[in-house]
Amino acid sequence: MIRRLLPALALLPVLASCAKEDDFDVSGGLNVVRSTCPAVAIPAYTGDISLFSPEQSTDARALDVTATITDLRTSCDQTGDIVHTKVTFDVVARRASPHGARDLVLPYFATVMRGGTTIMSKQQSQVLIHFADGQIRATGTAGAGADVQKSLATLPEVAQQRLRRKRKATDADASIDPLADPKIKAAINQANFELLIGFQLTQNQLAYNATR
Repeated sequence: MIRRLLPALALLPVLASCAKEDDFDVSGGLNVVRSTCPAVAIPAYTGDISLFSPEQSTDARALDVTATITDLRTSCDQTGDIVHTKVTFDVVARRASPHGARDLVLPYFATVMRGGTTIMSKQQSQVLIHFADGQIRATGTAGAGADVQKSLATLPEVAQQRLRRKRKATDADASIDPLADPKIKAAINQANFELLIGFQLTQNQLAYNATR
């Protein structure tokens, strides 16, 4: 599940070039199929938000509203020098009391990460959710986007040649996986981008999600 990634944006690299059974040819070459489009995910503990009344409480009896980010829909255009990615998603909210109409505004972030550790950009926005009188459950729709230079998301030619080079059984390195080379792994890592979507939580809200 994409929502069960590492917390605090410290994500493992997405190895889009990892070998699968059908990625090898009979000559020992590695047919690397990868996209320059960033992976889209929700970091752990940031896909849900809980609001209490009073605000400082974490008692279940004081729970006012809960909301969840769901149904991420992604489109990506990688035909030009800039890779354009757009994401839309739903925020499903539920409130404790159905009485009265209510508008709820929730903050969320969209962060572009490179190599699993480097923040390239971060944007914050808000999603509006409207509860009609008598309504307990409501849904809002929001979106985000990312622009990444294709050259940064493309494996260097040297790395591509190492991965695609056909090897014979008699070659000295025939049994050595090129992905085991630290330089190749580093090149793949640097070419991997992620677009991360989540609620902009307070420290208390994040701690609540991590321990509930």
